[in-house]
Amino acid sequence: MRKLFIVDAFTNTSFGGNTAGVVLLEQGTAFPKEEWMRQLAAELRYSETAFVRCDGPAEFTVRYFTPAGEIDLCGHATIASFGVLFREGIVPEGTRCLNHTRAGDLEVVAGETVMMQMASPRLEARFDDPVLLGELLTAMGGLQPEQLGKWPVETFSTGLPDIILPVRDVATLQALSPDMAALSALSTRLDVVGVHAFAIDPDDGYTAHVRNFAPRYAIPEESATGTANAALTAYLHHHGIIGDDAQCFFLQGEAMGRPSLILATVKLQAGIPEIRVGGPCAIVVKGSCSES
Repeated sequence: MRKLFIVDAFTNTSFGGNTAGVVLLEQGTAFPKEEWMRQLAAELRYSETAFVRCDGPAEFTVRYFTPAGEIDLCGHATIASFGVLFREGIVPEGTRCLNHTRAGDLEVVAGETVMMQMASPRLEARFDDPVLLGELLTAMGGLQPEQLGKWPVETFSTGLPDIILPVRDVATLQALSPDMAALSALSTRLDVVGVHAFAIDPDDGYTAHVRNFAPRYAIPEESATGTANAALTAYLHHHGIIGDDAQCFFLQGEAMGRPSLILATVKLQAGIPEIRVGGPCAIVVKGSCSES
């Protein structure tokens, strides 16, 4: 039997934030069959389920599955996983853990607030082609060019590529209603996870309000997205919207009735911005599962 948890990430109270499944494997055991892990993720019906194997005192391998299949990395499922490891007494508060993922080896600091290191940020594509930009705006429900923000639409990655879409104000952001089939097809063609849209209200204390759409992976909208907010942090730093040693607070999930607060930081290390993202989590359900 394997321990199974249902965890709300990016919140310190149950029934908020973004929910992930977490399955703890015994140290040194092999991962279950891939199809079983996908089927369990589909049965749980959360956007991601993490399968966590202990490889040493502070060393873990984590694999991430959506209902549609395996992905390289997931921010909120990582927060949930290492929050569980802390709550179960497997790692003490403040432990710097090594997380082996398909996106690379990343440091995660476990505790009441989990902070995860992201891969080095990359600007992967610009939407300079008006035809391509038009396709994107159509897929986003007929968004008009004048409804965009003053910064460019670009694809950024800190482990997973997302289209960063600035819109002019929070009202426009909350009114977005993408054509999920069109957005899924475009995301597949461009090989991105999806669209991470944001708007900035300079008077409300948040770095940005955000919404995330990833229908390519059977996720119409997510209420909290660690990897995409890390990519947004890299984008904001790249365009000088935040400084070299900044702390960001992103509010996500408002349109879904599950408001989530995501913390992200940027710090220059040898001239390269190091991005970390994190937050608290709450265990909602604890049980067990078996491969049979």
